[in-house]
Amino acid sequence: MTQLALVIDLNVCVGCHACVTSCKQWNTSGAAGPLADFQPYGEDPSGTFFNRVQTFEVGQYPDTQTVHFPKSCLHCEDPPCVPVCPTGASYKRAEDGIVLVDADKCIGCKYCSWACPYGARELDEASKVMTKCTLCVDRIYDQSKPASERKPACVLACPTSARLFGDIHDPDSQVATAIRDHGGYALMPEWGTNPSNHYLPRRKTARTIHQDELERVDNPLKVDGLLPKPAKHEPSLDDSTSW
Repeated sequence: MTQLALVIDLNVCVGCHACVTSCKQWNTSGAAGPLADFQPYGEDPSGTFFNRVQTFEVGQYPDTQTVHFPKSCLHCEDPPCVPVCPTGASYKRAEDGIVLVDADKCIGCKYCSWACPYGARELDEASKVMTKCTLCVDRIYDQSKPASERKPACVLACPTSARLFGDIHDPDSQVATAIRDHGGYALMPEWGTNPSNHYLPRRKTARTIHQDELERVDNPLKVDGLLPKPAKHEPSLDDSTSW
């Protein structure tokens, strides 16, 4: 059985948010949209996003690393959000394994968001309908587009090719090969949801940090102390220059 999914390489993700903005642009103007935004440039902005990037630091100084962690619906093979839906709005497609929401059936009760252990569902405050990543289902099957463009918007937008898309059940596919060769793993497998999306771990590079590398050579405080200072009785720039 086919199971379409994303594989995200954390080793090359630079946290540029191209996946976030491209996802928002495609879905807000496509079959899933419009997606509401409130006060996007105000003090308390809020909005509906299918994909978000969390950034955090790991390690201890001076050996620290910044990790960018994109997260969206994982299209679980056993999605807990589906059986709790009282109207059947949440469902998993048999032909490709994509988990979707039927907006015409959704009553905005939020049961699915409570059941999802990954926090991947959001209520669109304007339409009062639960929303989530669709793997751009309206794009990947669009025969009017070239085959190279029949991929989720986030995959096409990634400048470092950190996002891969394909059938993880096909052992010869690019995504299955990446998972197998680079130790790909599912997020929080202890929940028993069998997430389809996988992550490729960061590959550590051996580094030697010398003591003199922990302090800037061009430390402004030290540089300023070496600069010549005029005597108090000498004219200042304002005294000698006409603006």
